[in-house]
Amino acid sequence: MTSFDASPQLNVWRALLALAVVFVMLATSGWTAIHSHRGSSALQASRSAWEHGSLAGQQLPDTDSAPGLVARFFASLDAGQRDRLAHRYPLAVGNMNGAPVTLRYQANRVALEKQRKVEVKRMHDTRLSELGQHEAGRRMHRYEALLTEGRKILAFDPMGSGRVAEVFGNLDTAERVSVVVPGVDTDLLTFQRTVKEYSAPVGMAHSLYAAEHAADPTTHTAVIAWADYTAPSGLGIDSATAMRARDGAVRLNALVRALPAGSSVALYCHSYGSVLCGVAAHELPSRVSDIAVAGSPGMRADTVAGLGTSAQVWAMRDSDDWIQDVPHLEVGGLGHGADPVSEAFGARVLSAQDAKGHTGYFEPGTDSLRNLAEIGIGAYDAVDCAHTDQGCRTGLSDGSSDGRA
Repeated sequence: MTSFDASPQLNVWRALLALAVVFVMLATSGWTAIHSHRGSSALQASRSAWEHGSLAGQQLPDTDSAPGLVARFFASLDAGQRDRLAHRYPLAVGNMNGAPVTLRYQANRVALEKQRKVEVKRMHDTRLSELGQHEAGRRMHRYEALLTEGRKILAFDPMGSGRVAEVFGNLDTAERVSVVVPGVDTDLLTFQRTVKEYSAPVGMAHSLYAAEHAADPTTHTAVIAWADYTAPSGLGIDSATAMRARDGAVRLNALVRALPAGSSVALYCHSYGSVLCGVAAHELPSRVSDIAVAGSPGMRADTVAGLGTSAQVWAMRDSDDWIQDVPHLEVGGLGHGADPVSEAFGARVLSAQDAKGHTGYFEPGTDSLRNLAEIGIGAYDAVDCAHTDQGCRTGLSDGSSDGRA
């Protein structure tokens, strides 16, 4: 009788079954969330209007032009002309890579105010269900929060569940820029939380920015809370595949290449965000000096070498993070591959002591946050490894003032 224990086909089916069981259990345990999706794209309408527009009789550059070309175009304008474009085409300018960041902030404030007024009307639209009116109210309040004086909104798209990015610090003068890439169930409404503040992109980025400044007040840093991709909704098929990650990787690469010149960039990729960073890694420019993943289900590679990046790759996982129970393999597009904290993967494994569960890596006072901040300022000699031999620092020199770009 043939033994099935050694059958490759059986092993594949076992792996698929294990993945399916884990994701179903997680989904039925309250992890799955339902997000509403809205129809027409205000961003596309703004871009279309820009493409058919002109300024002083001159055609405007394509919205997808290289950031350098866009930067040169805006540099050729006076302040009044730039202001007119920001008010006439707010979403187009607010999301245009290469446009001056301060102009993007201004344009996105105009766009947010317009969308706030749209939601105010929807709140009282009797054609909508009670649930629809309630959803409109929630979005209106989120827009009001984003419009708070002093906030720097780098990207904003109200379509569907919404996309947004916010800057902490001064991007134009930053020597080192950190980008926080979040995971599943990240959208406009979950961009910021009052309860579990540090599990949301705004809380993560603000906490990291404060920790970097505390670690070295003399280093000019900026941190971006980057929720400018369509994240998977709940732990279902989308989160078990790389589809959302591939789309997000294109957007992340475009962001990094459009950041003001002269700064090095570190990526902080949480949960499914680490899948996105893994997919993006081989195309990222050399200015990306570090990729740090926390609570990762995998990076779509078997080893660090398989990522195809010159960046230093760091990984951490708290001892009570449920992600450790997700099978770290990839079969037929399902699953995300090797465990980044495993010895075989080859990442520099950091201590995550005191980081409670899957969403606690950016909590103030934790080893995990302190380690992430030290990477952000390039103080590699100050990080704590997950193992007593301090192997994660091997071959590294302090880069806090090396001026890499």
